[in-house]
Amino acid sequence: MSYKKDRVASIIKRSISEMLTFELRDPDIGFATITDVEVTNDLSIAKVFVTFLGTKRDGAKGLEALNRAKGKIRSYVSHKLDTRRCPDLIFIIDDSLEKGNRIEAIIEELNSENK
Repeated sequence: MSYKKDRVASIIKRSISEMLTFELRDPDIGFATITDVEVTNDLSIAKVFVTFLGTKRDGAKGLEALNRAKGKIRSYVSHKLDTRRCPDLIFIIDDSLEKGNRIEAIIEELNSENK
């Protein structure tokens, strides 16, 4: 991964996290955490991975609220970036924590059966 891609992804992650904490006042978003940002090679698209505290329904509502506020978020991010164009933001629910917990439960179950 190139240095510029890493830097842009880091700025996007930090900027969106700041905006979710201090600027956006949408109750549908609730407690959201930006876990990762992946930027394409040409810096035109940024995939923003988000986790929400609560149920899957809360996550779906939060994702919908983020997509409604995408223009405002993108404008905020563009003021923080030094690039000519701001990448298009695509919000994706990050379910890696759930997958990790499921794998851990399976391993724990297998260990308890072998004892």
